[in-house]
Amino acid sequence: MRRKDKEIVDKKVMVSIIEKAIICRIGMCWQNEPYVIPMNFGYRDKNIYLHSAREGRKLDILRNNDKVCIEFDVDVKLVQSQEACETSMKYKSVLIFGTAVILEDTAEKKRALDIIMHHYYYHNSPSVFHFPEDVLEKVIIIKVKIEEMTGKESL
Repeated sequence: MRRKDKEIVDKKVMVSIIEKAIICRIGMCWQNEPYVIPMNFGYRDKNIYLHSAREGRKLDILRNNDKVCIEFDVDVKLVQSQEACETSMKYKSVLIFGTAVILEDTAEKKRALDIIMHHYYYHNSPSVFHFPEDVLEKVIIIKVKIEEMTGKESL
């Protein structure tokens, strides 16, 4: 990292940023063409879980290139200045690099959906959610194993 003064090195702090984020952006690449989309997610045990429809460009890319980069950011605020070059941003962010796997097993999909639901509904939520079988058949779960994680903040 170029700016060591902005680097977050504490893994617990990076995990807290992931847990606080409400959306992530997943970057993929197909034949030298980048593709980035925002997604809902869940995090547990050094894995990111994403849900998807059964078809689409994202899945076409991941079936051919399983390497991904995912970005999370929180506490983003514009810091304006009268001097154009002095305007800046406050933020905390995490980048992860990993390998995506498409989960096929129904039990794994249920567990992953529980993780995603807990990310958004952690207050007073059940430990296990009910997902109708037809929904489980229609949904794809992408599990990203985190291989590298970096963090940065500007306060």
